[in-house]
Amino acid sequence: MPLAAGGSLTLGDRVLVMGVINATPDSFSDGGRLLDPAQAIAAGVRMVDEGADLLDVGGESTRPGAAQVDDEEERRRVVPVIAGLVSQVRVPISVDTYKAGTAEAALDAGAVLVNDVSGLRYDPALAGIVASRRAAIVLMHTRGRSHDMYAQATYHDVVAEVLDELRESIAFATAAGISADRIIVDPGLGFAKEARHSYEALARLDAFTELGCPILIGPSRKSFLAKPLGGTVAASERDWATAAAVTAAVLGGAHIVRVHAVREMAQVVRVAEEIRRYHA
Repeated sequence: MPLAAGGSLTLGDRVLVMGVINATPDSFSDGGRLLDPAQAIAAGVRMVDEGADLLDVGGESTRPGAAQVDDEEERRRVVPVIAGLVSQVRVPISVDTYKAGTAEAALDAGAVLVNDVSGLRYDPALAGIVASRRAAIVLMHTRGRSHDMYAQATYHDVVAEVLDELRESIAFATAAGISADRIIVDPGLGFAKEARHSYEALARLDAFTELGCPILIGPSRKSFLAKPLGGTVAASERDWATAAAVTAAVLGGAHIVRVHAVREMAQVVRVAEEIRRYHA
């Protein structure tokens, strides 16, 4: 897959591990631990040492109920981290944003991929920035905003409807000039979905191959994983549950898994790939 600034990403030979760097004070998973740029950069370097194939830097929490962050504040959080990582690691850097201004600043700092949780539905200007910079983009499925996404978690057939809505995002992206070979799709586990919807999307992940794009899956530490465990397991204690979801994602055909615990999940991915290799 071609990336911005002449880079590339090999997808399909093996499943890639994307490490999550939340430069936010209110992340559901690590709540401000990486708000300091130096600590976030150090965490990214450590993730690469642990097996991360790419890093995803975000400056606004998208957990349910999270407050929106303005463009200036988001740039202040992510740009120093991205610039620092670009100078210290040799893996592609992604910016987790739906804002055109933040994406442009992040690409200027050395990011080569934009991870848009809105699938180009929040800020249509983002498509033009990605196209003009020849960056790659992740189009994730969601509905509504953080404060009301669960109110829109109504589906007759969750997979069919998510597929249709991702097709709309892909069509918007290509109409704006984004090359189809620079698009990755993400079904959006946990976003505008009840737990049962996320499990069904994960169980039927192979259906998303019909979109003709690589698939990214981000189950890491999300609340839907706690439901079979009684619903009271804290996010920081969901790595075993994440491992099960990552295994299912690999067996279902994911190309990239987005995770917090890189060392552990890199091992999970490699073993799951070995199982998949023997699948008839």
